[in-house]
Amino acid sequence: MRLLPGSAGPVRRRRFAKTLVIGAALVTVGLAYTVLVPRSATGADSPQSDQIEAGRKLFAVGCSSCHGLHAEGGTDGTGRIAGPSLIGVGAAAVDFQVSTGRMPAAQTKAQIPQKPPVYTEEEIAQLAAYVASLAPGPAIPASDEYDVSKVTQADIVRGGELFRTNCTACHNFAGRGGALPNGRYAPSLMGTTPRNIYQAMLTGPQEMPVFSDHVLLPEDKRAIIAYIVALQQADDPGGLGLGRLGPVSEGLWGWFVGIGLLVVVAVWIGAKVPRIRRRN
Repeated sequence: MRLLPGSAGPVRRRRFAKTLVIGAALVTVGLAYTVLVPRSATGADSPQSDQIEAGRKLFAVGCSSCHGLHAEGGTDGTGRIAGPSLIGVGAAAVDFQVSTGRMPAAQTKAQIPQKPPVYTEEEIAQLAAYVASLAPGPAIPASDEYDVSKVTQADIVRGGELFRTNCTACHNFAGRGGALPNGRYAPSLMGTTPRNIYQAMLTGPQEMPVFSDHVLLPEDKRAIIAYIVALQQADDPGGLGLGRLGPVSEGLWGWFVGIGLLVVVAVWIGAKVPRIRRRN
């Protein structure tokens, strides 16, 4: 079949139009991908990616024996849980546990005690970044969230009310800690930093419940921290804190110790003084 003169022009134009549309679509998809792709998948966050990779290596060496190579949790040879899963616990939990020296734990007990930290601040930040990259969880709070340098006396009073309502059952009203069932205990808060107090409320370590922002607002957490800091800085006019249990404990101390010493001294004096014998 012979083509009529000039009939090839429209065919070429249609082919060119299709090529142009496909090219425009590819360019559009590429631009959309560049805009919408997560920043961590691009080269913009390479320092953060390096931090996560460094944390992964630290985790593999120091944490995977109990928590699993991928933080999925692990068991010992008897089938008992050696370490829980860390997926979703967030960076705040890692920062709290590692900065207080509770992790890595020498051995599993009913209560993991606080001890000097094993890792440096930089290494703790790397471990926290790695665990946070596994799943969403509570982030490390910003410094202004637990800064109590500008609180008022009213804030401290309100923090004391919140503390007595939510915390004294375990930590006692003076923040000195207390015993719990099955060998567990609530630690003293006298040496705890505001940052770790805030993170403990966010993550609920060990036997402590989680006080999320739905339970205690951020300003309520700050008020509680202000009250605890006031307890930490309070003086003991008598020289001894006596657990800060109030006048009852001080009165018992005075009665049993003070009066007891007086009785002992009186008996000692009576034994040393020679008795006078009557003449017949």
